[in-house]
Amino acid sequence: MVKKPAPDATRRSESSRRAIHDAALALVGEVGYPRTTVEAIAARAGVGKQTIYRWWGSKADVLLEAFLDLSARAACEADGEPYVIPDTGDVATDLKAVLRATVDKLTDPSFEVPSRALAAEGLVNEQVGRVFVAELLEPSLRLYVDRLRAAQEAGQVRPEIDPRIALELFVSPLAQRWLQHTGPISHEYTDTLVDYALHGLAPR
Repeated sequence: MVKKPAPDATRRSESSRRAIHDAALALVGEVGYPRTTVEAIAARAGVGKQTIYRWWGSKADVLLEAFLDLSARAACEADGEPYVIPDTGDVATDLKAVLRATVDKLTDPSFEVPSRALAAEGLVNEQVGRVFVAELLEPSLRLYVDRLRAAQEAGQVRPEIDPRIALELFVSPLAQRWLQHTGPISHEYTDTLVDYALHGLAPR
């Protein structure tokens, strides 16, 4: 049996790659992930199906790369510099600001639909899940870690707190609500998460 050659990313045409990315994102938004096929992506992008299989192994791989590219462009400031959580000296204000922006992104269909599809696919496709976490989630979480460490140095957060665990107090509830539709997400909701996380539940 002849072994199928691995996809070769070095042979890509940039214009075709961009057209395929755009087609995959558009189709997932229009018909949903299950009904999006490699054939449909190829037809929308104006390329042959064999072109996609020469560069990617599956429709999940296409969508994952397209979404990561979209997210990377959105994560840059207007001047092209990578986004960082602002440090105004008030950690509560800064966390609320970035979480409000996250709510806006999670409720924007251009991000919500493909990210939901990839989150679901990552549960059954280990490789997609691993890349999704490593290239999309972890870089975002590191920004929270950096901001919380700066707050520790400023005396706004206890020095013994593990920032990587602490950030889950407000990031994880938001992710759960969004993924499982357990409740509405809003600016008011994430503001409350930050207040609860920073000030606790015990009487003052």
